[in-house]
Amino acid sequence: MRGAPFDEATFLRFFGTLDERQARLCAAERARALGRGGIARLARVTGLSRQTVRRGMAELRAGPPPAPGRVRRPGAGRKKAEVADPSLPAALREAVDEHTAGSPMDALKWTSKSKATLAAALAAGGHRVSPNTVGRLLRGLGYSLQANREDKEGLSPPGRDAQFVYLNDQARAFLGRGQPVVSVDAKKKELVGDFKNAGRPWRPTGHPVRVQVHDFPSASAGKAIPYGVYDLGRNHGFVNVGTSHDTPAFAAESLRLWWEQEGRARYPAADALLVFADGGGSNSARRRAWKVRLQGLADRLGLPITVCHLPPGTSKWNTIEHRLFASISLPWRGQPLVDDETVVSLIGTTTTTAGLAVTARLDLAASPTGVAVTDAEVAALALTRHVTNPDWNYTPSPRTP
Repeated sequence: MRGAPFDEATFLRFFGTLDERQARLCAAERARALGRGGIARLARVTGLSRQTVRRGMAELRAGPPPAPGRVRRPGAGRKKAEVADPSLPAALREAVDEHTAGSPMDALKWTSKSKATLAAALAAGGHRVSPNTVGRLLRGLGYSLQANREDKEGLSPPGRDAQFVYLNDQARAFLGRGQPVVSVDAKKKELVGDFKNAGRPWRPTGHPVRVQVHDFPSASAGKAIPYGVYDLGRNHGFVNVGTSHDTPAFAAESLRLWWEQEGRARYPAADALLVFADGGGSNSARRRAWKVRLQGLADRLGLPITVCHLPPGTSKWNTIEHRLFASISLPWRGQPLVDDETVVSLIGTTTTTAGLAVTARLDLAASPTGVAVTDAEVAALALTRHVTNPDWNYTPSPRTP
């Protein structure tokens, strides 16, 4: 009945339980019952637009509602952005291509590829869309968020496959005779100080370890250089933690320390030593200083030292990487390396379910860089190069009995 009392609070409690179409028709019926000013009042009370209330009144006059289960008539509702703007997908693909393949001089930089940036670029071209719509369209065009994948090894150097076969043959032969076989390398340098380390150890709630905001090298107490020697036959690691520089002298000294502190006792009958090393770094196959230091070590130990290098670009396949280095950084997860002793003690606690044990020591000796090697020193080497890949495989023999 027109002009009937209208309890807005009671009406809204009922109105909030309706779907879109029911709400529209209910508001239209109440507005029609109120008479003059009803449309404006229902629009104000319900939050619907006046046009929506008028459309509901038109539907009431039109007769029976649409088929059960439908809220809107077929084709009704807001059109998708790509339907309302058919050129939008092509414009988005062009914007993404500019991001991906652009040069630093382009308007769009590949380093700022985000939904918000793409939406802003599209808006500048007359296509007004939200960042969320950009994300939906990108997925429809076959794009997704992708991280970098490290699987490009570059061109394989000649003899790479043959070198890996040779490495395996040498390891089997030495281990079969009970001779020591070790894998050597220097791990990533670590800043020493109260700096953040990745990981989250268990601690009392609300009591994290407080560390520096920035890890500037100038604010550190120095750097720790772990040089590892991994014994393949015994599954044992030896880490010499230097504080100076990773040089050929430091690498050879780490190998000497392993032999004198552990290797000699474990292999009393050894008459040779096999060393697997990367192709670069302080123990590079091309560094003359490494060969000179290795020759001095062979003289001192009285053992021929056979060195087999991994081919260039394959350092991650070195045994020490996944048998030793992958484990020694686990004990310091979330633990600041406040001093050298902390680094050494944490490395020394490393164990695995496969039986790995690690010995760690601190080396405070200086390892200066830029030490020259003379041609006379190289000429005096008692170095035998192997037939297979002679640049990667060689044996310095003791020059004195």
